[in-house]
Amino acid sequence: MDNFVYAKDELGLSREEISAALLSAIEGRELKNVLIIPPDFTRFHSNAGYITNVYYHALTERGCNVDILPALGTHVPVTEDEAKLMFGDVPYEKFIAHNWRTDVVKLGEVPADYLEDITEGLWLSPVSVEVNRLIMDEKYDLIISPGQVVPHEVIGMANHSKNLFVGTGGSDMINKSHMVGAVYGMERMMGKDHTPVRKLFDYGMEHFLNKRPILFVLTVCTAPGGNIRTHGLFIGEDRKCLEAAIELAQEKNIDFVDTGIKKCVVYLDPGEFKSTWLGNKSVYRTRMAIADGGELLVLAPGVERFGEDAQVDKLIRKYGYKGRLNTLEQFEKPENQDLRDNMGAAAHLIHGSSDGRFTITYAVKNISKEEIESVGFCAADYDEAAKRYDPEKLQYGYNTLPDGEEIYFIPNPALGLWINREKF
Repeated sequence: MDNFVYAKDELGLSREEISAALLSAIEGRELKNVLIIPPDFTRFHSNAGYITNVYYHALTERGCNVDILPALGTHVPVTEDEAKLMFGDVPYEKFIAHNWRTDVVKLGEVPADYLEDITEGLWLSPVSVEVNRLIMDEKYDLIISPGQVVPHEVIGMANHSKNLFVGTGGSDMINKSHMVGAVYGMERMMGKDHTPVRKLFDYGMEHFLNKRPILFVLTVCTAPGGNIRTHGLFIGEDRKCLEAAIELAQEKNIDFVDTGIKKCVVYLDPGEFKSTWLGNKSVYRTRMAIADGGELLVLAPGVERFGEDAQVDKLIRKYGYKGRLNTLEQFEKPENQDLRDNMGAAAHLIHGSSDGRFTITYAVKNISKEEIESVGFCAADYDEAAKRYDPEKLQYGYNTLPDGEEIYFIPNPALGLWINREKF
């Protein structure tokens, strides 16, 4: 049975309201083994950490065994400190690290003709449907998949089946789904339902996971000043909970500006963003709002590498964020098999470039200026940039500096999507 709970005011749902809704969803179920698949630390502001904690304690108190498989995708495993900060007192030994290269089982394929149809002829090959083998383990009476619905560059709106097919998926699905999105065009999809990538995952749910006992627990959140506000909680076993969450997320997580932003300054929390792979949300989520010839300045004190793993980091250093056409040209060259073997990385390179429409400047502490420039970005000294554009003093939205410079400041790009109303 669906259970949709909305906040009565802008402060969001209380923990008591959230807990009551969560417990009502498992009331009356005979459960011996439960698998929870929350997002990882990169979705800290999803409130999925609290949700996981509530379910863990409620279920274990009933004598149920609970395993936790964070939806890492290609991200690095959750550390013990991160787990404590996000999930509270859930024992760290209950967390299982997903390895997208080795821990998956193939369920079938999404056929080429279906992909050709949904991408308007832009993608012509099949996609393997792979998930972590634990999802198919019959011992689990229930699989709980919590997470935040929020605008996303690859799929349009994050979560629901994406949590399974990418978060606990294998290389073929992760790589090709990202490339399908890049080829189709992220600006055609961001903030929308029923995109080609969403349809790809819907197909996987309908044909391969329709008999698994999966309960989706979806949030719509904002985090002004870093304080999580959960505006809606949507619990269900089918697509209705996703559609209700999308409707609210489009209201809460898309910000329209009246004209193109000439200078956008984005701050990346060092605890959350340690790579450009993650930090480029500053590019994805603002690109539809920045004016032609504008500038994006990314204040990134915690960014210390490009990729989330060594192999992807090497590819980013080799090919760089140098435009969609350049990346597709490199992708087609016979000698660049390493890029074709990592389509997700190729898609990321496309997403992370402005195609020359605006400049992207990374201000970092832990990567050299030469390295930043070698991948196609401009570079700035973090301390100097933060002195002028102090993230502690700037207000969200438009700011006018003492010398008259006007900027638009975003304290966390992961929580929204910004669009120039003139071009939407």
